[in-house]
Amino acid sequence: MRIRIAALTAVAALALGAAACTEAEQDNTRAEADEAADDTGSAIQEEAAQIGSAVKAGASEVAQEIDEGTDRLAEEADEQEAETRADAKGN
Repeated sequence: MRIRIAALTAVAALALGAAACTEAEQDNTRAEADEAADDTGSAIQEEAAQIGSAVKAGASEVAQEIDEGTDRLAEEADEQEAETRADAKGN
C-alpha cells in the first residue's frame, strides 16, 4: 500500500510538473506568435512604404514627361503660328 501511495504521489507530481511546463510552453508560444505578428506587421509597413515611394517616383516621372510633352506642343504651336503669319505676309 505504501508503494502504491508513493507511486501515485510520484505520478501526481509528474502530472503537475507536466501541466506547469505546458503552461510555460503555452506562454512561450503565445509570446512567439505575438512577436511573429509584430514582425509581419513591420514587414508589411516596410513593403507599403517602398511601394508608396515607387508610386510617388513613377507619378513624378509621368508628370515630368507630361510637362515636357506640353512644352514641345507649345513650341510646335508657336512655330506653326509663325509660319502662318509669314505665309499671310507673303500673300
